[in-house]
Amino acid sequence: MKKHYVDIHCHPSLKPYSKSFKYKPPKQNAQDPNRKNSIWHYSPPNFLEKFVNRMVSLTKFTQTDLTALAKANTKVVIVSLYPFEKHFFGKKILGIKGVTDVLVNLAASISQSRMDYIRSNNDYFADLMDEYQYYKQLHNQVVTVDGKIYTYRLVRNFKDIENNFAAETDSKKIINIILSIEGGHSFNTGLDMTKDMASRTEVIGNINAIKNWEHRPLFVTLAHHFYNELCGHARSISIGMLKKNQDRGLNTGFTELGIEAIDLLLDNTEGKRIPIDVKHLSTASRKAYYHLLDTKYASENIPVIASHGACNGKHSIVQWNKTDIPEHEDWFCDIDINFYDEEFIRIARSNGIFGIQLDERRIGSSKAISESKIFFPNKRKQLRKKALLVWRQVQHIAEVLDRDGLFCWGIQCIGSDFDGIVNPINGLWTAENMKDLAEEMLNHAQDYLSKNLIVLKDFNRIDASEIVERVMHGNAMKFIEKNY
Repeated sequence: MKKHYVDIHCHPSLKPYSKSFKYKPPKQNAQDPNRKNSIWHYSPPNFLEKFVNRMVSLTKFTQTDLTALAKANTKVVIVSLYPFEKHFFGKKILGIKGVTDVLVNLAASISQSRMDYIRSNNDYFADLMDEYQYYKQLHNQVVTVDGKIYTYRLVRNFKDIENNFAAETDSKKIINIILSIEGGHSFNTGLDMTKDMASRTEVIGNINAIKNWEHRPLFVTLAHHFYNELCGHARSISIGMLKKNQDRGLNTGFTELGIEAIDLLLDNTEGKRIPIDVKHLSTASRKAYYHLLDTKYASENIPVIASHGACNGKHSIVQWNKTDIPEHEDWFCDIDINFYDEEFIRIARSNGIFGIQLDERRIGSSKAISESKIFFPNKRKQLRKKALLVWRQVQHIAEVLDRDGLFCWGIQCIGSDFDGIVNPINGLWTAENMKDLAEEMLNHAQDYLSKNLIVLKDFNRIDASEIVERVMHGNAMKFIEKNY
């Protein structure tokens, strides 16, 4: 793959911004890449860290630090701003205070100082603004990576990206950063686990504020892990000790305040619409949002975005126990945070985008994950098996869309969720492994087309290399150009 890969959902700042709370003053983005509070701090996985991840699914290393992105020849990335939610902490577990701190630090690798701040913080929006400022601190500041001069630039629109492409030279490189926001709690909602505390005036004011940022977010993921007084969320936490903290609002629909927030985000006055990312929404909320698009917004072309997801292999939110392609049934993780076939059709018809999440907890069934393991070290064989998990996502979506008479290779892209709280696909550890993924995806695409090309509709019979280029680069770039 000659073109750079594009990731539409990742968290380069989560670890270094969290680490910055250990230093005085806090919240500083160090220009020195040797400092752990620098977004350029390079900490790829060593042998022991890979072993620990394989054994207990802990990801202590960085995956999309800016140095790793530079080494991967990344030119465009959509980063997620995320005010860490309070409800990961606070309750005693097994009668012991502080157990949640240990669990979250193991899962997310954030500092105790950051956890103490989150626990005491009563303003998610202020935390959101601080993370935004963290990125702005090193905007257009240069560092050296492998003998070349690099900088990252926060961009305001696709024209900025084009200008930055034109300004690059062989020795001076620019990484274009587009902002997104994960979680409607960012507008300062859902602060209390047991009761509603949100101020409508504050929420509306905060949404208006982000719509007027210099670097306006491309989209907002409205739900996240806990109830935010705007919408219901899907189950996303599997750690038994923390699951009950998700129970309030689980699988519910939109609140009155949530509908008002959506209307304001989708208001396109002065071209400042911010579309909704449906990841983490409960099925009830997704169903309600799609109804809203079909009624109130029927005359507008609003793209449906799922920034980091996976297939569950089932027909629809309503017919959740029906399987349209039985031979794929054993491939996928059948949970409702993953997406149904009818949702892929909706995404395609809206000219939306679907980011494939590189997380072993989401991307395959237990059987598929087990079958992807190898017991004798062989990097290439491992990559081939692990890339198959990703290819199956691409293939399933393609077959669903082809059956509906749609172009079937146009919505799939990468939404890795790297540096979020993920269990990466073994072998696809960081951004630097995207080249390996592309190479093995090409092999899988060629194998698939050699057997199934004649089955596809004429307009879907494209080269394997074009399919992989679209997934790794083209579809995301086209979406960004159209919507930013």
